[in-house]
Amino acid sequence: MSRARTTPGPGPSAPRNAPDTPRSAPRDTPAAPPAATPDASPASPPGASPAAPRGGRARDHAPWTAFGGDLHLDLTERRAAGAGLRAALEDALREAVQDGRLAPGTRLPSSRALGEDLGIARNTVVEAYGQLTAEGWLGARPGSGTTVADRAAPRTTGRPAAVRADRRPTGRHDLLAGRPDLSLFPRSAWLASARRALAVAPHDAFDYGSPLGRIELRRALCDYLARVRGVRTDPDRLLVCAGFGQGLGLLAAALRGRGAGRIAVEGYGLPPQREVLRAAGLGLAPLPLDCDGARTDLLDDLGGAGGTVGTADRLGAVLLTPAHQFPSGAALAADRRAAAVRWARERDGYVIEDDYDGEFRYDRQPLGAMQALDPDRVVYGGTAAKSLAPGLRLAWLALPDELVEPVARLKALADTMSPVTDQLTFAELITSGRYDRHVRRCRLHYRRRRDLLVAALAERAPEVRVTGIAAGLHAVLQLPPGSRPEAEVLGRARAAGLVLTGLDWYRAGPDAERPLDLPAPGTRPDAAPDTRPQDGPDAAPDTRPQDGPAAPPALVVGYATPSDRAFPAALDALCEVLRES
Repeated sequence: MSRARTTPGPGPSAPRNAPDTPRSAPRDTPAAPPAATPDASPASPPGASPAAPRGGRARDHAPWTAFGGDLHLDLTERRAAGAGLRAALEDALREAVQDGRLAPGTRLPSSRALGEDLGIARNTVVEAYGQLTAEGWLGARPGSGTTVADRAAPRTTGRPAAVRADRRPTGRHDLLAGRPDLSLFPRSAWLASARRALAVAPHDAFDYGSPLGRIELRRALCDYLARVRGVRTDPDRLLVCAGFGQGLGLLAAALRGRGAGRIAVEGYGLPPQREVLRAAGLGLAPLPLDCDGARTDLLDDLGGAGGTVGTADRLGAVLLTPAHQFPSGAALAADRRAAAVRWARERDGYVIEDDYDGEFRYDRQPLGAMQALDPDRVVYGGTAAKSLAPGLRLAWLALPDELVEPVARLKALADTMSPVTDQLTFAELITSGRYDRHVRRCRLHYRRRRDLLVAALAERAPEVRVTGIAAGLHAVLQLPPGSRPEAEVLGRARAAGLVLTGLDWYRAGPDAERPLDLPAPGTRPDAAPDTRPQDGPDAAPDTRPQDGPAAPPALVVGYATPSDRAFPAALDALCEVLRES
């Protein structure tokens, strides 16, 4: 990588590469012709190297980029204010240590390297280093070079604290849904696949490439998805993206560009996904849920395409989790799958299928992907976040023909293309069979986890009901009527060191109905869904029922998240909280 050239100050010295400056000019004096030396050869053959000094070492005239570590120092203002070259260098170094840019223990460039970079004499750097060492800012030990002294603490700036990028709460027992057991990541298999993939990759694999992703991965995914999930696609309609969230954002922007004003979402779902859709300018229309999944039979009542409603209200798509509704745990019934596809065909809309954990069904063979019903109307979205690790940022979309070009164009504008190395490694992991073996191992691991959870609740908190199908990496625990309010149960859980969420956190809006598999006393199953856009994703949900008493609390527990060592203690703490609630 190229280095940013440090900036020398004005004055008698000049950068070594300044125009019209002899290359061998002294660093602290105006440029002048080099003086003849006694041992210089009176005549040298053309192209011969200069004679070496008596020490036996030829002076290194390599470009500045050949020296040591990089260090940005700007001496311009200090030199303009009249400071001498050495004083300006000392002040710049002292300030860099004071404000924390040079942390304690940082190794500084050698005096020769820094002198070459700044275009000043090496002796000037040696004297500046010596002075700052005497003052305690720097330290020097033979053979270790010059480093920033530990006693030089950075100066506080009074600036506000940076916003935490990771808003995930922490505690002794992490039971938040949405993460796999990261200790299961197949490090050895991944490393072996990386070695193989890099050894055979063509040179142009590391150039700018297609926004759709590397062809090796798209081919491998097409074969894998057809075999395991029944997806019907080809490499030219598959797009690799940095997580399903990015893919959803690209889809939402493309749909907005095609005239969609709203998108239907399940009444309970992942709040960050709703943030993505709103950010793209789409309004949300929540669909009620019951034990058969989303009420897709109500899509016609929410508005359609063409002249039926205004463009701003046009419902362009529906986002579903048909294999395993998140978070309620229901599987979308066959007639409701057919109803969603029929609506998309008749209203020129699309179904977005989020198959976030389709490989993890424990009681039977998993349902095939809904995309196979109509590849021209269903967008299939998959991810490696649950099967491998979310930190890989690997996901994919199987697109209908009409959406390939607009989504690929938006992907190219967003980040040109996804990183190549992980794509090549993942492709090799799939084609070698290592990925299948890893998924089978994880499926057995998570099934045992869920069985342990169900058995512990049956023994220690028998009134708590585990809802939904036996699948995925989380479960919804419905507490019995008469239990403490959900907020109070969550407060007790936090006090016990548990990190988890209540079902209401996933509610799409204040009026979104509870899934009938998690009944709320007094609710009306036939109530019309709220199709108005909500105020914001972070607004506290109104958990007050429209009719009757408050709904019993329900907790969403990510039983896959803890490691094997941490899971028993987390399970004990959870059962104790539930027993007292």
